[in-house]
Amino acid sequence: MKTKVLNSHQLGEAANFLLSGEIVAFPTETVFGLGVVYDNEDSFKKLIEVKHRPANKLFTLMVADPDDIAKYAVVTPLIQKVIDNFMVGPLTIILPAKEDVPHYVKGDNNEIGIRISSLAFVRKLIRETGKPLLVPSANKTGEPPALNDKQALKIFDGEIAAVIEGQSRSHIPSTVVRINDKITLIRQGAISLEEILEKVEEEQ
Repeated sequence: MKTKVLNSHQLGEAANFLLSGEIVAFPTETVFGLGVVYDNEDSFKKLIEVKHRPANKLFTLMVADPDDIAKYAVVTPLIQKVIDNFMVGPLTIILPAKEDVPHYVKGDNNEIGIRISSLAFVRKLIRETGKPLLVPSANKTGEPPALNDKQALKIFDGEIAAVIEGQSRSHIPSTVVRINDKITLIRQGAISLEEILEKVEEEQ
């Protein structure tokens, strides 16, 4: 497979690759990501293969709009406060998944990590595709993530369908929190747990 380099105006072509089960790399506001449609298990398996990643480690679901989150996860009042204050942005929230979410997306714990990129073109790509994407960072497991299209192409040339030109912004991965009856920090990133707790407590 020859990996095609696309620009940010060729989102229709990128969406066609995704809908046909292929992997597309693109910049986000944190680091470069690899995307596949969430409801194609063969695409999921390809993603595991190219990243050399354990199959039991779940991928983040990237949606286009805050209102989309409730289609895939159970949203409580506490979760809604976090969504209202921090999404879109560099935050991944791990939530209880809805029953109809594929097992390979939610795993044995029936949880789903969800993120919304603050880059408008990423949200536009997801809307163009018409369904959420599973989006891990663009790297082989254990190696640093790509920060621009040239690095992504160097890592995955011949293994993925396309790379969208661009540069990631912050170079800091998203913060990851788990939310059930409380908010637990899983990975520190661009947003601190203190910021999240402070904002939520303000609105109690």
